[in-house]
Amino acid sequence: MEKFILSGLTLFVVLFTTELGVASAVWLRAHATFYGGSDASGTMGGACGYGNLYTDGYGTKTAALSTVLFNDGKSCGGCYRIVCDANQVPQWCLRGTSIVVTATNFCPPNYALPNDNGGWCNPPRPHFDMSQPAFQTIAKYRAGIVPILYRKVGCKRSGGMRFTMNGRDYFELVLISNVGGGGEISRVWIKGSKMSNWESMTRNWGANWQSLRYLNGQSLSFRVQLLNGKTRTANNVAPSNWRFGQSFITNVQF
Repeated sequence: MEKFILSGLTLFVVLFTTELGVASAVWLRAHATFYGGSDASGTMGGACGYGNLYTDGYGTKTAALSTVLFNDGKSCGGCYRIVCDANQVPQWCLRGTSIVVTATNFCPPNYALPNDNGGWCNPPRPHFDMSQPAFQTIAKYRAGIVPILYRKVGCKRSGGMRFTMNGRDYFELVLISNVGGGGEISRVWIKGSKMSNWESMTRNWGANWQSLRYLNGQSLSFRVQLLNGKTRTANNVAPSNWRFGQSFITNVQF
C-alpha cells in the first residue's frame, strides 16, 4: 500500500513501498516515447536477446531503455511502474492510469540530434521508448513524447523460467526469459549431469549467458541469481538428448 501527494510539480512519496521484494522509496523523473506499431509487432527481438515477446512471457508491456538505464544489458528483464506526469502535460496524460513494463530492448543514442529535441535516448537522459500499446495506456497517441514518473518494481510472471539453448558444440548460449521477482539476472551457473560441481556462466549479451564446455549428451541444470541476491535452482531443465534451438520451460520461479 502506498500514498503519494501531487503538489504543484513535485511528487512526494509518503509511505515506503515494497513490491515482490524490490524496494523503491522514490519516484524518479524521465520521459517516454513509443515504437513498434499498434500491435507491438515491431518490438520483437531486440538488444536483450528475447525472441517472440508474446511467447517469452512479456507481451506488449515492454520498453527499450536509454543508455543510462540499460546498463550494458544488466537491466534486461527488470520491471518499472510508469505514470504520465499530468502536472506537466495534463492535456496529454490519461489521469489515474499507470503501467508496469519490462525492459526488453535498448534505445540507442542519436548524437546527431540534441538531447531535448530528438536525441531522447542520449546520455545522460533516463528515457523509456515504450511499446505503442503500453504508451497509450498512460498517454494519448498524439503526444509523441511525455514526461513520466517511474520506479523499480517486482515482476509478476505466469509460469516458470524459460531456458533456450543456442550456440554450438563447446559454446552453449542460453537465453533465460520469463524471470519474475526482481527480473534482472546478475549471475548464472550451469551443471551437466556428468559434472560434479556447478560452473559459473558469463553474460554474453543481454539475457544470454554462455558456457564453453562440451555438454552434449548431459542433462542440464541451472542456478540463477538476481541483482537483489535471491537465487533459484532449476534441476534437470534440459534432458540428455537436448538440441540447440530448443526451449525448456521450468516450474521454478522467483
